[in-house]
Amino acid sequence: MADVTAPTMSRSPSRTTKRILALLSEPKVIFGGGFILILLILAIFAPYIAPKDPLEQDLMSGTLPPAWIEGSDPGFLLGTDDLGRDVLSRAIFGTRIALTVAFVAAGLAALIGTLLGLLAGWYGGWVDKAISRLVDIWMAFPPVLLSILLVAVFGSGVHSVIAAIVIIDWTRFCRVVRSETQAQARMDYVTAAHTIGFSRARILFSEILPNVTPVLIALVSLEMGIAVIVEAILSFVGLSVSSDTPTWGGMIAEGRQMIYQGWWVLVVPLLALFATVLAFNQLGDGLRRALDPVMRR
Repeated sequence: MADVTAPTMSRSPSRTTKRILALLSEPKVIFGGGFILILLILAIFAPYIAPKDPLEQDLMSGTLPPAWIEGSDPGFLLGTDDLGRDVLSRAIFGTRIALTVAFVAAGLAALIGTLLGLLAGWYGGWVDKAISRLVDIWMAFPPVLLSILLVAVFGSGVHSVIAAIVIIDWTRFCRVVRSETQAQARMDYVTAAHTIGFSRARILFSEILPNVTPVLIALVSLEMGIAVIVEAILSFVGLSVSSDTPTWGGMIAEGRQMIYQGWWVLVVPLLALFATVLAFNQLGDGLRRALDPVMRR
């Protein structure tokens, strides 16, 4: 009796597998995402990674230069500030505030702005007019000045900084998502969904929203970088967290006053801030290129 071998079916890669492969093939995602991942590890395990207590003062060790400069102390790799506090440890602990504000503020702003943008772009009419007028009025205020005013009203603290960023920057998401929703609403697949009998709400959230997501992801990454900058500005002027908590903006403010005695106190947080914002921007651009089918052609 002859053996009968069942035909093997070739399986094509799933949609999730294709997206993962697309992400891994994008250099900007690898480098930007890798840098953000390192920052997350530093923020989570800061007490175990930082070589010193960021608040410990030693006036006898004030303004020690970094380890590669003559007159340094091997125990302080990036030197100390005028109070003898370890600059490296303070920079590591500063990632906690920066990333907390970045992820929470950007996520909440995206949630509010996306919901309103979807409603305005899909339903149109008086809904679109009301939301668009609200956005126009909101964007008439200078964002930095408005954020300073809001934090001054709410009081200092991480929650106040996050609230100020969300209140200001939801408009950015609303305008972009509204425009993308209007463009998607004219596509053939939306007409087909109407023909099948899908409800308007189902078409909006199950058909249009997934096609808006690539642009939204890029915008969220960009917003995270903006949130880091805003927090640094508020820390610089003393309106963020208390002065006892290490922040990059606070370190920049301290370093500005002693630039000639210890330039490293200013340069280290500036480099950390620049690299973080650049990483978020590169990650957002890479994610959009990898996830947007139009840009992959």
